[in-house]
Amino acid sequence: MSNAIQERPVTVTPRRSLSHARLPRWTPAAVAVFSIAAGCGIGLAAGWHSKVQWGLIAALVFVLATYVLTTKVEGSRQAKDRVATSLVWVCFVLAVVPLLSLAWVTISKGMEVLDGYFLTHSMNGVLDAEAGGGVYHALLGTIEQVGIATLIAAPIGLLTAVYLVEYGGGKLAQAVTFFVDVMTGIPSIVAGLFILATWNLMLGFGPSGFAGAMALAILMMPVVVRSTEEMLKLVPNELREASLALGVPKWRTILKVVLPTAIGGITTGVMLAVARITGETAPVLLLVFGTKLINPNPFEGAQSSLPLYVYEQYAVGTDAAVARAWGAALVLIAFVMILNLVARGIARWKAPKTGR
Repeated sequence: MSNAIQERPVTVTPRRSLSHARLPRWTPAAVAVFSIAAGCGIGLAAGWHSKVQWGLIAALVFVLATYVLTTKVEGSRQAKDRVATSLVWVCFVLAVVPLLSLAWVTISKGMEVLDGYFLTHSMNGVLDAEAGGGVYHALLGTIEQVGIATLIAAPIGLLTAVYLVEYGGGKLAQAVTFFVDVMTGIPSIVAGLFILATWNLMLGFGPSGFAGAMALAILMMPVVVRSTEEMLKLVPNELREASLALGVPKWRTILKVVLPTAIGGITTGVMLAVARITGETAPVLLLVFGTKLINPNPFEGAQSSLPLYVYEQYAVGTDAAVARAWGAALVLIAFVMILNLVARGIARWKAPKTGR
């Protein structure tokens, strides 16, 4: 009996690396620079004078170059991932560039007339075609009108949202939700006509800042309701149940647990509504009329506002009037920005503390 062992050929499987070829980290930046150069070159060669066309061509080249280069080096699966990321960045840039351009133009043109005199004087005794005058009367009118509208709309919108989330059910809640959705799409001129027909024509009141504030409150309420409703829905039910399990009444649970938890989002929604109404011109033009004089009483007599002031000055068309319009636009943007910062500070101060 043979003890010889038959030897079989051993096949060695080549070791496969778990790591694949990858592009360097600087590749997206290099592709972006190449795409910008390509977009500018194609735009110049085609004789296009619009920088928007150059930017769109550069964005298209960026996406295509990213896909081709990634497919060749990393494979098609990774290329699809990079193309999705590239599309996100392109959309972000397309959204930010107009915003930065608008901010730059407004600041550069508005700073030409923005000073202490411009903020503390009105247009009383100043012709629209002449240089001089200020925006104080319009700024005062905007502060009063927006403040009154917020005092009317914010509590009503907040309580309506609390009802829909915490108590709502049945046909009444469905009807309220339906009318809130309808009010969201109401044009501002329709709100102004409603107040004009009821407050001015039926009840006999004259033009005033309060009439304009009521129209602005109508535009503000659905935004407050919708944003507050979504924020309240994000509050975990466990917090409500824990409070109720301790014997806390439901109204106190809402006041001490639910609202403080959602105060940041609620404040953001209110500020979005304020920003929505601050730039409205139609209700103010219809109900407040506008004036060159300083009227600190919002309940009697015509008032002005910053959007109406911008419209009136730009309609004049002279260099001095257009400069005042840009200055008022800058003041309007600064006004909304300051309100947002103050509201966020209050929301952070009142928000429940986290951690130990």
